[in-house]
Amino acid sequence: MSDFAALVADFHALLTRDPNARVFLGLLDGLDGLPDPSAERWARDAADALALRARLDALPPTDDFDESLDRDLAGLTLDALRLHATLPLNGRPQVSAMPRVADAVGAGIFLIFVNDPRPDAERLETITARLDAVPAYVEAALAALDRPLARWVSIDDEKVAGLPGLFETIAAWAERIHWDGTPRLQSARERAVAALADYRVRLAALPTESNVHVGAELAQRIVHSKGIDKSLADLHAMARDFLAETTSQLDELRGRLVPKYDLPATTTNAELHGFLNKRFPVAVGDGGLDDILARYEAERARLRAWCDETGLFEVFDDQDMKIMRTPPFMEPSIPAGAMMPPPAFRPGIATSLVYLTLKADQLDEHTELGIPMMMVHEGIPGHHLQLAWAARHPSIVRRHYDGAHHAEGWTTMLEDYMLDQGYLGDLVDEARFATKRDISRIGARVAIDLYLMTGDRDFLEVGVPFDRDADAPWGLAGSLLQQVTGFTPGRVQAELNWYSQERGYPLSYLTGNRMVWDIKRGVQEAQAGRLDAQAIDRAFHRVYLESGNMPVSMLRRVFVHEGLLPA
Repeated sequence: MSDFAALVADFHALLTRDPNARVFLGLLDGLDGLPDPSAERWARDAADALALRARLDALPPTDDFDESLDRDLAGLTLDALRLHATLPLNGRPQVSAMPRVADAVGAGIFLIFVNDPRPDAERLETITARLDAVPAYVEAALAALDRPLARWVSIDDEKVAGLPGLFETIAAWAERIHWDGTPRLQSARERAVAALADYRVRLAALPTESNVHVGAELAQRIVHSKGIDKSLADLHAMARDFLAETTSQLDELRGRLVPKYDLPATTTNAELHGFLNKRFPVAVGDGGLDDILARYEAERARLRAWCDETGLFEVFDDQDMKIMRTPPFMEPSIPAGAMMPPPAFRPGIATSLVYLTLKADQLDEHTELGIPMMMVHEGIPGHHLQLAWAARHPSIVRRHYDGAHHAEGWTTMLEDYMLDQGYLGDLVDEARFATKRDISRIGARVAIDLYLMTGDRDFLEVGVPFDRDADAPWGLAGSLLQQVTGFTPGRVQAELNWYSQERGYPLSYLTGNRMVWDIKRGVQEAQAGRLDAQAIDRAFHRVYLESGNMPVSMLRRVFVHEGLLPA
């Protein structure tokens, strides 16, 4: 075994010692416990990541292209782990200010329930062991909290309130199949529900902090830890330019759509968006909101057929998606939809979970214009296809890497590309207007992400009017987001919830979008006259999908290595 191979083995061991990480990555052993929430755990993770980084830096140089890429990626991953474990907020580690009991308890159990290939009895044994661990975990989690952020307390409380419903579903499954361990499961469930009720009371009684900002220096470190080599000022300028460009595109589209539908010349973008939502609703019959799920399934099949017919994206057979309603305990952080990728280390069919947050008062989030683009983004050829390919990559390092701007850059690029290819036929203008109105959020996300990290209000100034007298920080951020997108108040708050907890992720959408389009246009220019337009697109898509997960700056090196971009 080479020195690098030995290091990769230890890298894999570090990133899989958390039992929830093992569930998410598709490993089928070591799943019975819950994560260690203690300060000692985070200190140990940081120290072990630092030691592995030192070993990595001491390796002799290599001429192997793929190993060189993996070395750089491993270093970035280790540095990001250390930063996450030690990032300070209000004079203490941020991990001690962020209660995550709902995620730690619920997410793993839910994935074992819906996306685990083991026999029912084995999965129920694992879930029972996890429920048994809840009381001790709650005590450890409370002991680890040190003046948590008030908004994060509210988020976790709302999520925890949804866990008993998940446990009830698990218990009903056990009874339905007559599992012989059902009495043990029921007993563990009762103790877990009682412990979580006690947790909510004690969590509410803790002294809290209100400051969410970590400052500009740490914000820049967070951005760099994502593999994004741009300054905060560059990102802010990108957001301003994008929103100005998008506003111009919306105005142009409105100029065509208003006369098409005989609307008043004074119709605003928001009014036109509302009109289109009402003009193109999804038919909801006796099946209620489940009819919307059926409509998403139909669009999924249509997209797969389109990809097969055009040959623009290679879709292999050993992949699948499960489309479902968002579990209640996840709703506070999933405003409209989300995707859980195929477990990267599980053999067999690469299966994603697509969550849809469906509420009777938010049906405008799911229309005949929105559903196709949601499935482009979350399914095929979007996240599901890209991450299903990534799960097949032989590199352990790349299968571990979670490249937000790589993934979101791909999907947001596709939203325009698919319309350019005429996917929605005569409704291209309508769909592009609705999509541009919705995708405006990615410009606002950059501004809000930078503001929530730094506390600098100037980052909210992106050429869009909003209520500058609103309460800081949530009123200010919410006002800008609502003004840009027209989101319902519920969605605005859910968006802000996850912006605040996933620092650097919200800005990855636009950053990735700009970087991916830059590579794509570079490939088009470099290959013009050598390949026709569709052949260029096929080559670009093939390399993007087959290269695995990495920052887009590293992906550019792959395109150069493949001869599609000049050195």
